[in-house]
Amino acid sequence: MAGRGGIINNKWDEVVPPEDEPSPQIMRLNAGLKWEQAHDPLHHDIDHKICGVGPGMSFANTVLAKDPSIGVIGLVPCAVGGTTLDEWSRGRKLYNDTIERTKAALKDGGAPRALLWFQGESDTSNLENAKSYNTHFEQFIAHVRCDLQLPTLPVVQVIVASGDGPFVKEVRESQMAVKLPELKKVDAWGVSLLADNVHLTVDSAIKVGHMMADAYLQFPSQ
Repeated sequence: MAGRGGIINNKWDEVVPPEDEPSPQIMRLNAGLKWEQAHDPLHHDIDHKICGVGPGMSFANTVLAKDPSIGVIGLVPCAVGGTTLDEWSRGRKLYNDTIERTKAALKDGGAPRALLWFQGESDTSNLENAKSYNTHFEQFIAHVRCDLQLPTLPVVQVIVASGDGPFVKEVRESQMAVKLPELKKVDAWGVSLLADNVHLTVDSAIKVGHMMADAYLQFPSQ
């Protein structure tokens, strides 16, 4: 979710595609837990690697375009690239930060609408992690829903198209096997990648954002 689109020689080219243009109706919770107008890179102060274009802004703009009545969208970026699912286990820093940031976002009266999840490339390096992804992800979502007291929180999960290791097929199969209520899946297979053969290009990030928005809008409560 953090996005690496537009990164050339370890630097973002600062090109914002039309699909990612900022809007006064799209806000972002920054690292200081303050709301500000959202813009790429969404995770510049959350993921301390070099961030570029991800699917977040195209997701939000697509939702607004297809459902203008939704009002203001508040994005709560939490992603950190290059992490395994185990690093998001309950009690570990990434998990705790996510819960803290979400609770902070809700203090201003916002309605929690969905969790967007695009992760798994780092789990392709270990066969055991790859094969157990579905069990651990189901547990992760159960913990998030419990700790936020949101038992029916909708989840949009992206099925990865690439990875750091040789077990992409196994991670994909395990992600496909995830069974949870209020879950929609988006398959990123076939999208174009950067030269590292792992991260999405700008065009691919936009496409995945569109697909995530379409999946999100299928939830009955939306």
